Amino acid sequence: MSRRLPPLNALRAFDAAGRYLSFTKAAEELFVTQAAISHQIKSLEEFLGFKLFRRRNRALLLTEEGQSYYLDIKEIFSAIHAATDKLQARSAKGTLTVSLPSGFAIQWLVPRLSSFNAAHPEIDVRIQAVDREEDKLAEDVDIAIFYGRGDWRGLCIEKLYAEYLLPVCSPTLLLTGKYALKVPNDLAYHTLLHDTSRRDWLAYTHQLGLTHINVHQGPIFSHSAMVIQAAIHGQGVALVNNVMAQTELEIGRLVCPFNEVLVSKNAFYLVYHDNQAELGKIAAFRQWILARAAGEQQPFSFATNDSFVTKDVVATNQ
Repeated sequence: MSRRLPPLNALRAFDAAGRYLSFTKAAEELFVTQAAISHQIKSLEEFLGFKLFRRRNRALLLTEEGQSYYLDIKEIFSAIHAATDKLQARSAKGTLTVSLPSGFAIQWLVPRLSSFNAAHPEIDVRIQAVDREEDKLAEDVDIAIFYGRGDWRGLCIEKLYAEYLLPVCSPTLLLTGKYALKVPNDLAYHTLLHDTSRRDWLAYTHQLGLTHINVHQGPIFSHSAMVIQAAIHGQGVALVNNVMAQTELEIGRLVCPFNEVLVSKNAFYLVYHDNQAELGKIAAFRQWILARAAGEQQPFSFATNDSFVTKDVVATNQ
């Protein structure tokens, strides 16, 4: 059974008249005559089968049915206005809100953001860094970078970076007497720096068969940027994400002492709603960041052990 809806113009007239309790003011808002408002209200009353307004002492009042209907219509029009404003805010210009892990924001996005700003001065980027794993986009977020397995439902997902875990340290640790870092076995003489937990170093030493190395020693940091800073200052050896360490490796503040690199099952993904992929500012950011990530992917040649790859070279930051 089909459901007939009242004419939109009649509903607009009723919404305005209900707010002002005046046909005259409603006509001014909608740029029509008072007679047009009166005609629209009459046609709506005929459609519904009951009166919406009554006059008393020259005042215009809503009937009981009219008051109930007005409150419902008011909410519907407010939702329409909110949806329209939200869509227009995501057009080719304006503010673009990007949500992403704080470590990725600090170590990767922020140092490169000037190139996007130069190419798109009409778009104001708002960075919303988060320190927790997410599985959905917040209402105020246009596009996001998620870290994980890429199994988020109801979202468009594109891989930005595969994750490799690299052993890194200050160049000074390569030259420290008889305990210089030359081969993985030398890790036994150095402090291990841990990102969030000891799990990564445990996997790394297990795959290499380094059973003599105590992975239960060394400080644990809650933030990737802190682990990297500790390594830069010579406080030990860190096992860090290739993306996070890339800039520091390029400028020489960190070095990768061994070729053995642990392959992670996680990755960084660009995430957005399917129906917004072609909206101006979202499309512009998506195209920019995908191209930038593709141009900076670190080349690795795979070894026989499927848990490790042999690192050939760290890509130059273009």
